[in-house]
Amino acid sequence: MKFPQPFIDEVRAAADIVTVISDYVSLRKAGTSYKGLCPFHGEKSPSFNVNRDRGFFHCFGCGVGGDVFKFIELKEQVGFQDAVRQLAQRFGIPVPEMETGDGAHDSAAERESLLKMHEIATAYFREQLESAPAARIRQYLLEERGLTPDTVARLQIGYAPPGRDTLRQRLVKSGFVPAQLVASGLISRRDDGSEVDRFRNRLMVPIARDTGSVIAFGGRALEKDQVPKYLNSPETALYNKSRTLYGLNLTKGEIRKRGFAIVVEGYFDFAQVFQAGGLPVVATCGTALTVPQAQHLRRFASKTVLCYDPDSAGQTAAGRSSELLVGEGFDVNVVRLPEGMDPDTFVQRRGGEAFVQQLKTSRPYLDFLLDRAAAGQDLSRDEPRREFLRTMLGVAARIPDPATRDQFADRLAHKARVTEEVVRAEIRKAAAARKTELPAARAPIVGGHLRPAERGLLWGLIHQPERVLTSVLTLEDADLEGLSSSNLFKLVREIPVDDPADLPNLLMERLSTEEARRLAAIASEAAAPVLDAESSVRSLKRLKYERQLADVQREIDGLQGRGDVEADLVALLQKKLELGRLLAPEKL
Repeated sequence: MKFPQPFIDEVRAAADIVTVISDYVSLRKAGTSYKGLCPFHGEKSPSFNVNRDRGFFHCFGCGVGGDVFKFIELKEQVGFQDAVRQLAQRFGIPVPEMETGDGAHDSAAERESLLKMHEIATAYFREQLESAPAARIRQYLLEERGLTPDTVARLQIGYAPPGRDTLRQRLVKSGFVPAQLVASGLISRRDDGSEVDRFRNRLMVPIARDTGSVIAFGGRALEKDQVPKYLNSPETALYNKSRTLYGLNLTKGEIRKRGFAIVVEGYFDFAQVFQAGGLPVVATCGTALTVPQAQHLRRFASKTVLCYDPDSAGQTAAGRSSELLVGEGFDVNVVRLPEGMDPDTFVQRRGGEAFVQQLKTSRPYLDFLLDRAAAGQDLSRDEPRREFLRTMLGVAARIPDPATRDQFADRLAHKARVTEEVVRAEIRKAAAARKTELPAARAPIVGGHLRPAERGLLWGLIHQPERVLTSVLTLEDADLEGLSSSNLFKLVREIPVDDPADLPNLLMERLSTEEARRLAAIASEAAAPVLDAESSVRSLKRLKYERQLADVQREIDGLQGRGDVEADLVALLQKKLELGRLLAPEKL
């Protein structure tokens, strides 16, 4: 399928490249062109150039370049026709019917249907919140959550009633069919084939793209015994939670203007800080910050202030997020709120002015990590000092800028009461070792054609790590030989994991942008192509035995007809027999 050429030319003429790219990158005029930080690779000095007159962009750092359509293709990870459609809609140009060929599939039409269903659902939940039966919910928002009617309206917060399929009926009346309803994630299909609303008796928080289109929901429980406390939309063709930041659609202008973003963890943390007025805040929706989220935020600012819960879990998350953000080129500070207060409760109790003062007392992340690692340790004793230094040297090795590493060495030496020269030498040694372990020019982690068994295991590592990791760890190097995913599975084996649930984030942190994109594409599939991890592992082991059997047969063929090779033939035939037994169904 393709659009008529006159239409494409019209869109090209209307889509000002500086305006389009400014939605993603902070650009500054430099002579006859515009410059900014490249959105396709991490950098601290701008090497990304946009030429409005000639209608092209180019990065002198990574070499990527092209016209306005190519930019949208790369940034939104869509094909050319979808890029044309998006730009036409952005500049108000009517989209004609595409010229279709046999077997063509209009994925853009599917996404438009999903967007429309979420638009209808948002309006429906808002209607329900304003209804008479929802009076107690409105009171809850006002009195317990401290949100004004204006904030509730701006965040488009709604209410899903307890009815079994009230939203489903609304969507059916709007012309959507069962397959579309289930694909949207708004409707669930039960084992008996019946379809019900996914969200029932919940406070509904819409999750939007930074362009403003609603693509998912978070539903908060309204009863004490209602589980889970938060029920979120599943990933769909629209929604990838590892790439989405809550509230960015409302605050991206303020983030660009101020040059930094306040990062909080949940919907209501965001709501209170946002309500405080004019603050550049975004939220990770209660999940750990990911590399794709950081890269997305990097379009708008190069500095972040983390404001997480002050408990142990929140501060641990702040430490991990700090290191991740620094690795993506951010300048990072950390706010430490009083014990027992998250951003939501702090703003409610003490107000926006007090919260701004907390921001002003935020500390550089390296100082935060030093103080956290030293807390409760008697650094006058050798053993605690050695453990403290071991931990901090690992942190220092991940600091990308040599000058920052040396500054950190001075602070670390002072804290541990060790000479600066010794600490600097150890940090340089650790950084060099890390570069050796992770060379820049390595083989891709995920690439080429993936078999269903590989895709099934990769999908499972993201969605069901507790069930899949044990099976993956049984794979040996020989099992992975020749697989497009071999390097990724080897990486999984190397990652120290205390809790398998942490694996998806730990894995994503170690991948390049392209690798993370490929793995995220697999993870965004509605279901694994092979659901059983053990059968996937058996399938890969079978491939190994088949490869070995083919090698043995080639050797046998080469020896046959030659003299004085009987002993070799007997050994090969014995090996062939053994491989045949291993390939028997009961062995796999």
